[in-house]
Amino acid sequence: QVQLVESGGGLVQAGGSLRLSCAASESLFSRYTISWYRQPPGKQRDLVATITTRGSPNYEDSVKGRFTISRDNAKNTVYLQMNSLKPEDTGVYYCNTAFLIATGYWGQGTQVIVSS
Repeated sequence: QVQLVESGGGLVQAGGSLRLSCAASESLFSRYTISWYRQPPGKQRDLVATITTRGSPNYEDSVKGRFTISRDNAKNTVYLQMNSLKPEDTGVYYCNTAFLIATGYWGQGTQVIVSS
């Protein structure tokens, strides 16, 4: 079974940057659209950004112009470059793809804390 491992989170001041990574355990990764999700403390998990197999990105409105999603299929990795971070970006960030979500699978996520 494919596994996804998120990393790169941390504590950063408002206005700072972080780069998250999502590494997949196998090469089939390149065949799937991958998304990043964010779960703020005490709230539901919401979609933040998506990248198709061809590299076409799509973003939730609140992160447009600040976040950039990209992928390196040779490394089975998707990235989320987060700039101009705001306190409301705080949360646990997860990557996932539709077929894994359908099985109920979620990785451990990576914590992002943005201080004001």
